[in-house]
Amino acid sequence: MKRSYLYFLGTLIFIGVLIFPHFVSNYIIHIAVLILIWSYVSTVWAYMGRFGLVSLGHGAFLGIGAYTSGLLFNNFHLTPLVGMFIGGIAAAIVALILGYACFRFGVIGDYFALVTLALAEVIMLLIIALREFTGGSLGFTLNKMGNSFLYLSSDSKIFFYYLALAFVILSILIWKKIDKSKIYKAMRAIGEDELASASLGINVIKYKVIITIISAFLTALGGSLYGQYITYLNPHTLSGVGVSLDIAFKAILGGMFNIWGPTVGTILIVTMEETFRGIFGSHFIGVSEVLYGIALICFIIFLPKGIYGTIVNKLSKK
Repeated sequence: MKRSYLYFLGTLIFIGVLIFPHFVSNYIIHIAVLILIWSYVSTVWAYMGRFGLVSLGHGAFLGIGAYTSGLLFNNFHLTPLVGMFIGGIAAAIVALILGYACFRFGVIGDYFALVTLALAEVIMLLIIALREFTGGSLGFTLNKMGNSFLYLSSDSKIFFYYLALAFVILSILIWKKIDKSKIYKAMRAIGEDELASASLGINVIKYKVIITIISAFLTALGGSLYGQYITYLNPHTLSGVGVSLDIAFKAILGGMFNIWGPTVGTILIVTMEETFRGIFGSHFIGVSEVLYGIALICFIIFLPKGIYGTIVNKLSKK
């Protein structure tokens, strides 16, 4: 009875999500699109985070995906439907090199997080250094192609709403697919005790690299989608330390161990950002970031499993 009730409730919520953009203003749809895109990116980040592989450098993969797709789009008129996969492959190659080097030589825990953080900064500086191609720190604007699904270009925000929603659904399906695969069992064992797992015959390096590549590839796709929606690429908003930490914090706040945790965290953070920005505007520059940071610290200290994760745990005990 309880399960049927949950299915019914889930169905109602899904229907509500589908019809939602037809009853609100363009501004609300814009916020919803941002929530969906960052929910997707935070969810694929959690593929690694929930197994103890805390990456603070996913901005690198986001930037690689966005810039690869964007440059191919502007310079060669290559559809982003193809360009985003090329960017994803480029990000996967970087993840393979970084992951294998770190895991082969035992760089784990805090040290792995610091290495990935450095990677994000390196990619951002590389984008700035190649200013002749990337526009440097000023970035560049994507070409206008009118309304075209082939070029993921549209004047309608509803188009991007449903496109971003499809990405979120994809990330959830892949999460479930991973949970039913050997990767999940291996990574759970590795997370509990890496040495014991290796002694039992589990190829620790192999599975760590695989989950890192999957997360990096999908993050790059999200970077391409974000670039096509914003139509302006800038290294400070698509790579570097700031965006990398934002991705991780969204997942951690909601609860990176639960499939809906990153989405809940993203909704809260994006809503707080827009609310603080709306209240203070340009009168108190930086105040919104300070309040957002304080709120985030409080959530992490008092709700270490994330908001959604804590609620689910309490309900399951009843």
